[in-house]
Amino acid sequence: MSTASSPHLAVATPERVALSLPVTGIGYRCLAWLVDAGLLFFFWVVAYFVFTLLVSDVLGVFQGLSGLGQTLLVVGIFATQWLYWTLSEVFFHGQTPGKRALRIRVVRLDGSPVGLYESAVRNLCRAVDFLPGVYAAGCISMLLTPRHQRLGDLLAGTVLVREERIDLDKYTARPPESGAPGVLGPKATRALTPDEVELVLAFLARAPGLEADIRRKMGTRLVDRLGGLTDEERTAVLASAGSTEAFLRAHVQVER
Repeated sequence: MSTASSPHLAVATPERVALSLPVTGIGYRCLAWLVDAGLLFFFWVVAYFVFTLLVSDVLGVFQGLSGLGQTLLVVGIFATQWLYWTLSEVFFHGQTPGKRALRIRVVRLDGSPVGLYESAVRNLCRAVDFLPGVYAAGCISMLLTPRHQRLGDLLAGTVLVREERIDLDKYTARPPESGAPGVLGPKATRALTPDEVELVLAFLARAPGLEADIRRKMGTRLVDRLGGLTDEERTAVLASAGSTEAFLRAHVQVER
């Protein structure tokens, strides 16, 4: 579903690292939507059977509602689905269960994590993208735009990108001591190599979008790779993701 010529989103991080994020094609997006739609369908099937235990004639109850009541019920059903998409993307860093399964996520056009406003707008526009049926408007928009954006993405300023697998081993391997004096911190014994500088910058750029456990492990491996800390200092640096990344950022700024 991806090709060598697939579009990429070029972004620049605050640490002045240029990143090229592979844009998600319509195939991945459709599969992710099918997973999410399947979960929503399962939820409504369960809800229906639970409701039938309380009310035997579900259709009769619906028909017995006033016009306003029926309208509010339909709006409530739409709102439930809107909350599913929006809250998932906000709290899981741009991913719903379907997107997570396909390893894709929603980001802003500058590559930063999607916020509540962007997610709310793009998911409100699903009703428009669905017109006149089976996401016809959205699919046409994705086929015609260079970044495969549906109408909701165009309005919200978002795009879907594919996650690339991260090789954690490169954050573990420690090069031999060069013996050259340098400044890494209070207990520094050597200077960072250019490759290490780029490695730290790449991690700092990726960190906000990583899962907490992966973020912690990668930060710990980088701190251990740089070395030069006593046990007490290492414990303090690794106390939180913020302190770990502040330590790494300070060293990179010194080197540069």
